[in-house]
Amino acid sequence: MNTPPGDPYARETTRAVRSTHLVFALLGLAGASWASRLPQLRDRLDLDAASVGLLLLLLAVGGLVALPLAGPLVARVGPRRAVTAVAVLVGAGLGAVAVGFALWPPLLLTGLFVLGTATGFWDVAVAVHAAALERRLGRALMPRFFAGFSLGTVAGACLGALMTVLRVPVSLHLGAVAVLVTLLTPAAARHFLPRPAADTARVPRGKARAAGSQAWRDPRTVALGLLALAFALAEGAGSNWISLAVIDRHRATAAVGTLAYAAFLTALTLGRWLGPLLIDRLGRPGALRAAAATACLGIALFATGPRLWTGFAGALLWGAGAALGFPLGLSAGADDPARAAARVGVITSIGYCGFVCGPPLIGTLADRTGLAPALLAIAVVIAASPALAGAVRTTPQATDKEKEQATNKEKEHPCRPPRPSSKSVTPT
Repeated sequence: MNTPPGDPYARETTRAVRSTHLVFALLGLAGASWASRLPQLRDRLDLDAASVGLLLLLLAVGGLVALPLAGPLVARVGPRRAVTAVAVLVGAGLGAVAVGFALWPPLLLTGLFVLGTATGFWDVAVAVHAAALERRLGRALMPRFFAGFSLGTVAGACLGALMTVLRVPVSLHLGAVAVLVTLLTPAAARHFLPRPAADTARVPRGKARAAGSQAWRDPRTVALGLLALAFALAEGAGSNWISLAVIDRHRATAAVGTLAYAAFLTALTLGRWLGPLLIDRLGRPGALRAAAATACLGIALFATGPRLWTGFAGALLWGAGAALGFPLGLSAGADDPARAAARVGVITSIGYCGFVCGPPLIGTLADRTGLAPALLAIAVVIAASPALAGAVRTTPQATDKEKEQATNKEKEHPCRPPRPSSKSVTPT
């Protein structure tokens, strides 16, 4: 990364980009760490497929409860303070899962709820900050920030596979990750942009609530939320069920199931890192349609392929296709910086319904048809999503506001180069 030595604006942006990548990665690490040990959690609690779905539902409900409040909160206090606060809750939830696994299962359930609630706030805060960096740099970065999240999930899945092979206790593994996330996240958030995401003064509580209510009545925001729901369902189902499906369908070991989960996450990460190239070539709607087609093909191959290798191939295509939908929806929803927090909160709230509805739906179907065929229901939902692809187009009004904001920024920072997005700052 080449940054002019005398340009504080560019240095500030560079640090913010790096710290945002790290915070996304830590969130992914926290989620994948407990998900990678899901087979052991299932055996510890003696759960069938439907009960596993209800267990995952508990986590999603925690996030769904938090999300309607997250947009107004982030608009009021800013992403930096919000992420710093909820990082402690994420660590506490993961720690409760660790202790509950070893000592008292009801505490494990409480920990999952707390983890889901804290993650809901975290999702909105880091997405709003990422959108602010997109506007500052003048190009699509949200997929690459989500690639940081996916990289964290890959690291968590691989670490989980290693811990499983080495027979490291689940509680020790998850407890160590909880401490790591609690310590590193606030340190990284210190380098977030110093202002709230909309680059305005602190938002009064009444205005924050009004903006949130208005966002729920905006048809485009709701359409973006439905897109996020479809792709969240695909991503969440892959994360939650791929390892179990490989174990049950192909009579594989727990370590092989976790490796299939890691393959899915690897494809998800690469899809998000390369996503901006696809967006530049096809535009937001075209990229979303291509992603939906790839995800449908992958799910069908995973669910119907007779061999273990077809399961891995399907997981790769599934992950690559699921990569772009959610970050594209958030980028489109944050086109207008003044309403970014409220709209991102609404989009994420609707998207989380995919996590709420998905686990019990798939679990119930799995009891009747088997787990792998039940996953085909996700392909049906994804196949319908391109009908809403027009909602991700950049609005002319948002473009005008971005230009006006850039002009004001140049006046505030006379040392800033005219186009930092092309030379001064390059995200890692």
